[in-house]
Amino acid sequence: MAHPRTFRFGVIAKNPRSGPEFAEHARRVESQGYSTFFMPDHFVDHPLAPMPGIAFVAAATETLRVGTLVLGNDYKHPVVLATEAATVDVLSGGRLELGLGAGWMTADYERSGIDLDPASVRISRLDEALSVVKGLMGPEPFTFHGQHYQVDALDGEPKPVQQPHPPIIVGGGGPKVLAVAAKHAQIVGINANLQHGTPEHPDTVRSLSAAATDEKLARLREAAGDRFDDLEIQTLTGFVHVTDDRAAIASGMAAAFDVDTDVALETPAALVGTIDEMCAEIEARRERWQMSYVVVPEEFSDVFAPVVARLAGT
Repeated sequence: MAHPRTFRFGVIAKNPRSGPEFAEHARRVESQGYSTFFMPDHFVDHPLAPMPGIAFVAAATETLRVGTLVLGNDYKHPVVLATEAATVDVLSGGRLELGLGAGWMTADYERSGIDLDPASVRISRLDEALSVVKGLMGPEPFTFHGQHYQVDALDGEPKPVQQPHPPIIVGGGGPKVLAVAAKHAQIVGINANLQHGTPEHPDTVRSLSAAATDEKLARLREAAGDRFDDLEIQTLTGFVHVTDDRAAIASGMAAAFDVDTDVALETPAALVGTIDEMCAEIEARRERWQMSYVVVPEEFSDVFAPVVARLAGT
């Protein structure tokens, strides 16, 4: 049975702009019917910081939701993050979606001098951080004594508009981080497996195949149990190409994924074809994987806008 959620769409932006240009871009995204304006969190090739960036976007728009996709947990203590996130939620009138991840990009750690711990440690720390953030947004003073964080009777301020807390996004491609998502998140991103620390690794590309996505959804469903039907499933579709000749593009994708061309077009990492074909593909992905929340990079926001106009809210 298809997931009952209606479609939402988001844009993720990282390009440098002046204040007026950034505000104009955000208002254009809002006018095109996108639900959410996201910013990523990296030190390399990502010139704008996400928290002040999304606060600025919220101030420049009226209904557009704002979010992080996703913050690196190792870059900010969860007590600080809880305060900043709740502040953005208050000042935006309850429009924040808070994405938090374990950290993965090797270059971020190497160039910043931050220790890159084993994935199991980073994921354990993410689990605790999410407990701390949610606890501090609650109505009472919060105490937490974990392996990584210690909080004693701290009454987090301010309290967010969205209660009990803004929607939390956790994304991933491996079983451990998907288990954390199943435990804490309201929105789960079905992403590549980034264990090698770079998106260019062949294993990372292969982990975006349709078959690999089937496996991730099965793991998430098992880990979430009764919570699964309450989860909103999100995908970051990093490549959008409008064309009357899908086959020509599919051949190159097939080589990258090492699959047949028809299977290559099924990957949630890409959308190729006419607007009609893209809409049909997105509906098929919701049927197969419950994916109702599609995010595209800002360079594709204009060409993808007709899809948003047709499917948002349906």
